[in-house]
Amino acid sequence: MNSIYKITIFSTAILFVLQSCAVKKFIPEGERLYTGAKVEIESDSVINNKGNLEAVLEKALRPIPNKKFLGMRPGLHFYYKMQQEKPGFINRFFYKKIGEEPVYQSDVKQYEVEEILLNRMENRGFFYSDVNSEFIENEKEASAIYTVKAPTPYTIASYQLDSLRPPVYSAIQQSVAKSQLKKGLRFDLSNLKLERERIDRDLKQKGFYNFNSSFLIFEADTNQYDKKRFDLFLRLKKDMPQKAIVPYKISEINVYANYDGQDTTVTDVTRFNDRNYINSASHFKPKYLDPFITLEAGKLYSPEDSRNTARRLSTIGAYKFVNIQYKEKDSLHSDSLGILEANIFLSPLNKRALRVQLQAVTKSNNFAGPGLALTYSNRNLFNGGETLNTTASFGYEVQMGSGSNSGNTSIDLGLKSELIFPRVIFPIKIDTDFFKYAIPKTKTSLGIDYLSRTKLYALFSGTARFGYIWQANKFVTHEIIPISINYTKPSNTTPEFEAILDENPFLKRSFDQQFISGLNYLFTYNEMIETSKTNQFFLNTTLDLAGNSISVFGKENAMGTKEFLGLEYAQFAKVDVDFRYHFNFGNEQVIAARLFGGYGYAYGNSEVVPYVKQYYSGGPYSVRAFRIRSLGPGTYNDENNPNSNYFDQTGNIRLEANIEYRFPLFSFFKGAVFADAGNIWNSKALPTYNGKDKFTSNFINELGMGAGIGLRVDVQGFVLRFDFAAPFHDPSLSEEKRFNFNVNETVFNFGIGYPF
Repeated sequence: MNSIYKITIFSTAILFVLQSCAVKKFIPEGERLYTGAKVEIESDSVINNKGNLEAVLEKALRPIPNKKFLGMRPGLHFYYKMQQEKPGFINRFFYKKIGEEPVYQSDVKQYEVEEILLNRMENRGFFYSDVNSEFIENEKEASAIYTVKAPTPYTIASYQLDSLRPPVYSAIQQSVAKSQLKKGLRFDLSNLKLERERIDRDLKQKGFYNFNSSFLIFEADTNQYDKKRFDLFLRLKKDMPQKAIVPYKISEINVYANYDGQDTTVTDVTRFNDRNYINSASHFKPKYLDPFITLEAGKLYSPEDSRNTARRLSTIGAYKFVNIQYKEKDSLHSDSLGILEANIFLSPLNKRALRVQLQAVTKSNNFAGPGLALTYSNRNLFNGGETLNTTASFGYEVQMGSGSNSGNTSIDLGLKSELIFPRVIFPIKIDTDFFKYAIPKTKTSLGIDYLSRTKLYALFSGTARFGYIWQANKFVTHEIIPISINYTKPSNTTPEFEAILDENPFLKRSFDQQFISGLNYLFTYNEMIETSKTNQFFLNTTLDLAGNSISVFGKENAMGTKEFLGLEYAQFAKVDVDFRYHFNFGNEQVIAARLFGGYGYAYGNSEVVPYVKQYYSGGPYSVRAFRIRSLGPGTYNDENNPNSNYFDQTGNIRLEANIEYRFPLFSFFKGAVFADAGNIWNSKALPTYNGKDKFTSNFINELGMGAGIGLRVDVQGFVLRFDFAAPFHDPSLSEEKRFNFNVNETVFNFGIGYPF
């Protein structure tokens, strides 16, 4: 049955290719399919940046020919299929997605295109150009060639200000002195528009609140020269309002800290640092809110200060809207200075929120069951923008299937509290003026977790973290956690569990070191927030160091290892690099790629990296053709190990690569086709894995690979993901059997959010 299925798909693909190549037979008599045009530039002089000029001209060519893919025109193919009496469901579906009407030679208006090309040439200084065109025709297709004869372009001889009215004259004069419009530069209308916008930005930054770039006019004078040069003059429009040429100063700043969108009734005013905080004392203490505001009374209006203030206030996390409005004080206006009142309206989020998460869990060891998490949030705990998140979680799993371990249960209870201060808490006072883009936040968290597995053990763990997160600019975020403590303590261990540890010294050693104290640093560069960009990049690097600081106070025990406060501590270094790239080519179509590499190194007091810090591979956010934590290490096969299903397969090296094509289906449903590759290894071969886990130069041949399809339900950024993947290279098999696309071993993955 599978063979018939594969043959049918292959035959359909071949038929589709043949039909796509045969669209010529549908072209009406007397018509030719228009396949596009090219531009050839002929010039008597050297043209600087000729490639850029050609790109501008080619972008102006009309009409746009039908799209091609691998030499075929599938959109055109499905258009012609739709003209049949009974097009069928498949043709109707693909026509709706990619179909397009044909573009014929008769649709090309040569003279109109020639006029557009002439206009583009004149806008770039090539006045009195000439354009000719001709068609290159064959039996069913036609293309066009546009030949542009470019004369010597006009260049700038001088750039200077015309007579302007004060006080704007000196401000524009300073801006013109920094101009890129220099002597010898070719006339270019787009450069003049950019110059006007640049000067407008400069003037706004100097307080000219009512100025507009449309008030600036360029004039060119060629009378002084006979060799295609011109003097460029900048002047202001006549009858321009007086308000546009005077700077404005901020006289007063009012901060409405608890604004509901309508009511501006003043019940309480607190004066702090030359600013008026209205209705703030009982909601957000002015001394905590004030550092986020960069506007200052007595200073000139600055749009940059407005943007910085709005952005910084938004990062607090307590407000849903930040709106800054300026009001002109006409009674205080003079011929040389205007006065503004700045009003900052802050609309708070609901102070308290409750979130419930229900999930279903399946694992490679056949454990499955429900999970519940309840999160309570307080977004303004001490009236200083502090955010408290407290999460209580419960998980219950039962081991499914047949065998001696069937029916084993696992119960997981957790409680975690995270408190985020929107300011730096440090023994030495930090000057927040240094952080122009955003003020760092202080993050603290405490958590406890209890895990009980029948017939094995109970595991109690506690964590504590203290650190800072800082957004340096729009794309870059730093997070440093100088204090990170993790403590685990097994209890109620059974003889069966002890026997497993005795058989696996590697696993036993990773459980022995119960105390981890270290430092974490994360660097993130994220262009994914720029949704309009064609090429988006993402980079996340993580450094995890443990045991170095407390090693100074460690005391050696009878086993030859060191302890701190009676606890054996771990020493290791771990580095992760996660790189992602998105190529957006319109109509919500994306090619997403990811590379991940990680390495953990144990030293000093540790022989192995602690179990909770080791890597695993497989699952909905990894190599999706393999169940979570079931891939590797290396070429290890766990089928003959009866105890392997108790613990996840881990290693201290991890490499992964993923690529995915995402496309819209209908409404909020989206599809995906993907391929994944990856594995984990150990830097030193361990007896537990029969030496098959060691990382070598042959690692490429030991990658687990799989491919599949997926469905996404994307509702305003909240994504439910369903992926079906099958392996086509399984490193746990013998080399002659590894390459086999086995649809019968398809793995279903459910996830929230995109995998990368």
